[in-house]
Amino acid sequence: MANFELSDWAIVELGTHDFATARRVAVHAEALLDRPRLVRTLDEAVADCAWVVGTSGKRGRGPRPLRPEEVAREAADRAPGLTAIVFGEESSGLTAAELARCHDLSAVPTGAAQPSLNLAQAVLLYAYETRRAALGAPVARGRAALATDGDLTRMEGALRDVLRAGRFLAGPERHAVRDLSAVLRRGQPSSREARLWETALRALGRRLPG
Repeated sequence: MANFELSDWAIVELGTHDFATARRVAVHAEALLDRPRLVRTLDEAVADCAWVVGTSGKRGRGPRPLRPEEVAREAADRAPGLTAIVFGEESSGLTAAELARCHDLSAVPTGAAQPSLNLAQAVLLYAYETRRAALGAPVARGRAALATDGDLTRMEGALRDVLRAGRFLAGPERHAVRDLSAVLRRGQPSSREARLWETALRALGRRLPG
């Protein structure tokens, strides 16, 4: 992170606060160990971010995961909105629920014979690509602040309430709310637009019999 001038990081459910070993190898980067936000949930960690990208080497269904350079270019395009790149534990990676919580997924196109990267290697690749894209990106001027994940989560909650009140959701939710919200997320609404959607949905919900 220090190599590429990144300093904003959060750790979810930290198992230990003992950074003594890390300090011995973090030459000229010791200050970064004093800066992480220690949070209890992924929701808390990414609440101020406009785009949340989960990293995983697991192959699954759905769209092809973005490559690191694609994530970096998109993050530069979305500036000054913040992008969160989420990494899991080195041994097991992100859980299925954590990956589902992210807006998009990314993977490093490693070879099949040795697909695994350790956490430091993975962070280095994304940090390098992010730095490279940022250096070549034009300065963003006059763009409205993009909705944060917190804004979009509240909007999604209002949508969920309306769908339940209108009996569109009569049983288990499955993927309906997430899929409908994804359309709005892809539109990259501003913070003001997300608040307007939330206000309109809640006003509608209050008038439904449910």
